[in-house]
Amino acid sequence: MRKELTMTQEIEIEFKNVLTKEQYDFLLEQFGVDDKLIVRQTNHYFDTPQMTLKSLSSGLRIREIKDKIVCTLKEKASENIHIETTDVLTKEQAELMLAGLNFFAPKVKERLIQLNISIEQLHVFGTLTTDRVELDYKGGTIVFDHSFYLQRDDYEVEYETSNESEGNKIFDEFLKEFQIEKRIADKKLPVS
Repeated sequence: MRKELTMTQEIEIEFKNVLTKEQYDFLLEQFGVDDKLIVRQTNHYFDTPQMTLKSLSSGLRIREIKDKIVCTLKEKASENIHIETTDVLTKEQAELMLAGLNFFAPKVKERLIQLNISIEQLHVFGTLTTDRVELDYKGGTIVFDHSFYLQRDDYEVEYETSNESEGNKIFDEFLKEFQIEKRIADKKLPVS
């Protein structure tokens, strides 16, 4: 769940855990998820050749979901909290940014400059496609992700909330209830 800081900045509090395919399928069944609830998103990740954003525990992406395209800079504030700066893009703007021909995200660009990141050095270094399900759950949002990239499939459950300590408790109870062992979700790409 996100708290808005400014028109383009939000705080995201989330807890993640890796799932097996069997656990993922079981959870979809338990929560009555059908195909129309699954939304496909594609994330294109940027960094400098020196991976400067990664060294700052940050990530920059363009996310395509249905008819919406956004550019987001995600900065780690603590273990489960991130600050996100986001601009909406047109399809044409996204295509030019992906080709390295311009940068059309003004609030993101402003923040990158504050972090001393060279806009000219940014390039796409990876793409990740995720089938995502988001459901209301105990005052927050439970998320089931199936991601595929480089001939790999990964499964995760995520809980987004507005209260870190309460969210941690709810997520731990969720894992216990469904008999899911804690497995930290490795980052496939920086700050997904």
